[in-house]
Amino acid sequence: MKQPDLGKRIAELRKAKGLTQEELVQKCHLSVRTLQRIESGEVTPRSYTIRIIFAALDYNIYDSSKRLPNRFNKTELIIMNRLEHLYKYVIDLFNLKTNTMKKLLILSLPFLTMCIVLILSYSSSAKAQNRMEIREQLENASSNSKFMELFNAGQIDSISVRYMDNACYMPDQYPTINDRKSIHQYFSQLYNRGLRFTKLKTLSKVITDSIAIDRGVWDVSINSVFVSTGTYLCQWHYMNGKWMIENEMSRSDDTTTAEDKK
Repeated sequence: MKQPDLGKRIAELRKAKGLTQEELVQKCHLSVRTLQRIESGEVTPRSYTIRIIFAALDYNIYDSSKRLPNRFNKTELIIMNRLEHLYKYVIDLFNLKTNTMKKLLILSLPFLTMCIVLILSYSSSAKAQNRMEIREQLENASSNSKFMELFNAGQIDSISVRYMDNACYMPDQYPTINDRKSIHQYFSQLYNRGLRFTKLKTLSKVITDSIAIDRGVWDVSINSVFVSTGTYLCQWHYMNGKWMIENEMSRSDDTTTAEDKK
């Protein structure tokens, strides 16, 4: 059915129901102005708008003797009507001739949101990757097997560079050492006395973004004869992209002797 016959038919059905235009639009969720223009034949409504109106009038557009099929229930018709309003809103949104700045702001929001999500996602990923790299650097720097290999080979220079310039080292039964140069001299004395590490093992390690605490045990021998076992506690500090020892403490186990070891 086309205009103006459609408008006339709707007006007839409305009046037959004893409804005013205001009462009808309340049922089908339209504006009075829209219904007036439809009934006067000024506009041709969309098919689902026609269905909404006829459903509100209990009129089957396919068979006037029957009600509208159940598939066009009230909820579905309300949804279709709201979709129509949404469609019109979206179409109007892209018409930049009116309210240009406001519409540009609305249109740019999804893009800006996507950019923010991507930036945050990349930042989180980069931080996670950075943490992994920092931990890998610590594992390489604090390798006990590498320390044993270097010390037992007399490469004390390669060991002392692991310490900060103002590092504090507290060996057992020996005055506290407060700089890298003195630490180098101390390790050189131990090596020259024939001391060698036979065991150096980490028991626990706590790591943050810039500080790591390594706790472990060691065994040493002199001229291939076991002399002592003990523990160490080492604090590493991550500075300028590098892990270095800031503080270290080493204690021997006085209760363990060569005789006990046998």
